[in-house]
Amino acid sequence: MCQCQLLTNRHRLQRHPIPCKTMSASVLAAQLRLKTINRLQIIVKHLSMSSQTSSNAEVLLTKTGSAGLITLNRPKALNALNLNMIRLIYPQLKRWEEDKDTFLVIIKGAGEKAFCAGGDIRAVTDAGKTGDRLAQDFFREEYILNNAIGTFKKPYVALIDGITMGGGVGLSVHGQFRVASEKTLFAMPETGIGLFPDVGGGYFLPRLPGKIGLFIALTGFRLKGRDVQKAGIATHFVDSTQMSSLEKDLVTLNCPSKDDIVNVLDIYQKKSDAVEDKPFVLAEHLDKINRLFSANSVEEIFENLERDGSPFAMKQLEILNKMSPTSLKMTFRQLTEGASMSLQDVFTMEYRLSQACMRGHDFYEGVRAVLIDKDQKMKWKPERLVEVADDYIDSCFASLGSNDLKL
Repeated sequence: MCQCQLLTNRHRLQRHPIPCKTMSASVLAAQLRLKTINRLQIIVKHLSMSSQTSSNAEVLLTKTGSAGLITLNRPKALNALNLNMIRLIYPQLKRWEEDKDTFLVIIKGAGEKAFCAGGDIRAVTDAGKTGDRLAQDFFREEYILNNAIGTFKKPYVALIDGITMGGGVGLSVHGQFRVASEKTLFAMPETGIGLFPDVGGGYFLPRLPGKIGLFIALTGFRLKGRDVQKAGIATHFVDSTQMSSLEKDLVTLNCPSKDDIVNVLDIYQKKSDAVEDKPFVLAEHLDKINRLFSANSVEEIFENLERDGSPFAMKQLEILNKMSPTSLKMTFRQLTEGASMSLQDVFTMEYRLSQACMRGHDFYEGVRAVLIDKDQKMKWKPERLVEVADDYIDSCFASLGSNDLKL
């Protein structure tokens, strides 16, 4: 019997209900078929809606083979991290950590351009201006997620195939494996918007070779491709065209150990190493960076650069003079103290700094000049390094009491 006939029978039954005792076998069969069709229609509709919701979600969380897969799914926004995404990723990450059938986690970004270009700064700025809780909750929950990645019990592989800045650094750099490609663009440009290199920057940056970390933190210098690995940030380099194949080989590993994962990553890196390599972009400047940025204060770094007078030194001085003086002093102390701190203590310190920035002036001015009006005409307060009081910097690092970050 076709669906149209079943529907016709249904209308007849609705108009002329038949008592159960006298109901014919054919009518009963028709009703059963109708119920089956209705259930199937509901199921199909539900599956369709679930598929649409999943594909449109800001982050996709799936289990494939032995791996949990996190896909940041805001390609039009360069996969910028927002609070909703954080709240989806964190509990799933904890579940995978305890799941005996999950042996590794892979995180990647959707689209061709970015892994994750940063946090949703515009939303945080708006919240900070109005006193909305988002200005507290975003940083608090972001750092809790970053710490969960840093203490994750299983291999965590970040495929940083594209722009990786700010919040994207926090989602990748604390994991066991960070795989860069020729499309990777890594930077911590926060001093240029009145912020500081957070998401654990106070932990990993001072642990890079020499003074590279401090140099990157203060100037916002951008590293590209293989240089991300050469600086000590990425653990592996794989050609972008091989990323999908790498992911497939990782998820199809049968109950892999850490050594099994390392073996796959090394194999793919060797394939990529066949391409002609270039010297590290900062190779010729490393001696100067290590010497000029070895100082007891930001002011001393400025003096070193002025005294050196080389084109490289003058270029860095020009860049630093555009940054927020408050952010520079905050960042210098952040990395100095973070060099001897645990990851958890660094996050506690950085949460205090984040809230200091929310109370201050330069963050809102930096976002306005760089991201909103885009006039690049920042009016910092104070305008000069010498005007940034040490007492004020001390207050930025002070305990928040019961509002401190707890890990």
